[in-house]
Amino acid sequence: MQAGMREWIRRGKTRYAILAAAAVFLSACIFYIGAGGMTGQWKYQFQQALLRYSGEMYMPGLFYSSGSGNMGAGEWLKEKAMAWLPLAEYVEDHVPYEETIEDEETIAKILESQANDENMVDENGNLIGEPDESEKNTQAAPAADISIEKLRDFDYLLSNFYIVDSSTMIGPEQLNVDDLLSRSMKINTETDGPKVLIYHTHSQEEFKDSTPGNPSESIVGVGTYLTELLNAKGIETIHDTGVYDIIDGKLDRSNAYGKAEEAVRAILAENPSIEVVIDLHRDGVSADTHLVTEINGKPTAKIMFFNGLSRSRTNGDIEYLSNPYIQDNLAFSLQMKLACEENYPGLTRSIYLRAYRYNMHLMPKCLLVEAGAQTNSVEEMMNAMEVLSDVLSQVLTGK
Repeated sequence: MQAGMREWIRRGKTRYAILAAAAVFLSACIFYIGAGGMTGQWKYQFQQALLRYSGEMYMPGLFYSSGSGNMGAGEWLKEKAMAWLPLAEYVEDHVPYEETIEDEETIAKILESQANDENMVDENGNLIGEPDESEKNTQAAPAADISIEKLRDFDYLLSNFYIVDSSTMIGPEQLNVDDLLSRSMKINTETDGPKVLIYHTHSQEEFKDSTPGNPSESIVGVGTYLTELLNAKGIETIHDTGVYDIIDGKLDRSNAYGKAEEAVRAILAENPSIEVVIDLHRDGVSADTHLVTEINGKPTAKIMFFNGLSRSRTNGDIEYLSNPYIQDNLAFSLQMKLACEENYPGLTRSIYLRAYRYNMHLMPKCLLVEAGAQTNSVEEMMNAMEVLSDVLSQVLTGK
């Protein structure tokens, strides 16, 4: 028995040493990527490969690898890891793994993170949606190059049109511009009934000169104006003014997305003609940031489109926040962004990509809009709706 115990301890030490060496190797790869040693598709492939092969090494019960073919970044990484660690295959085959799932507390924390998407900080400590210094002025930015040749360059597209939150990741297969631009966002104008629904998950958002407690001067009033503008353009639109972020008379966003989803589903069931769902917000930025530009001689709040990818950088796809319409959502926001760049350069900020879902799974044509911020005036917000309604009309009807 003592000999068997010694052998068990010896094998445990060996496995520990191998796993420790693997950690060093994988950490070195992560440092190399983060230090700018790799860009574009290979960077994305390495990120995916690191997640997968570290999982294979430490949690083999969760992973299955089948087949072989041309060596990509992932296979190259695995080959190098195996060369460094000749005993790793033994560990992969023999280390037991007890499968676990996310518990209710973990899911609750993730949903809370989704609910409090505004005023969150990025990896550099800056508020989400915080512009760089070049955006902190009222001058219209020069038009970006939106030629299809440039947009097909993944690095160019990502760096010029998107901000990817540190909580998630995206690759060239999802930002395939030919696919995203080929998806029609046109609505069927031949049928009767409303086509667009506008609502507000966070109905209590106000502006620097809003009268506290007056819905007409809050994000709800801004949504009312956008509804009127779209109806005037012949796009039948309804406006849900339901309140989802107040509980017992106090601001509470912890279940705002859940409550809004229930209400929106009921509205969609009653109005099957609806094809477009817009969740209209305003952003939260630092007190010295003024998201404004000048369009048609008017001070106009800047706009940001927002997408949830239902994917965590650390854990991969978030199955319990699944969204079958992610590609359609991405197509909608990109087509809106490009139409803005073509007709109103300087109006929009980069499209923001984050890990969660934000009720964008309710319909293919779902759009989450962050218009202006708490530092904008009501007038600047209303001016932004005039431009936004025009771009929506172009994308949805071609007019």
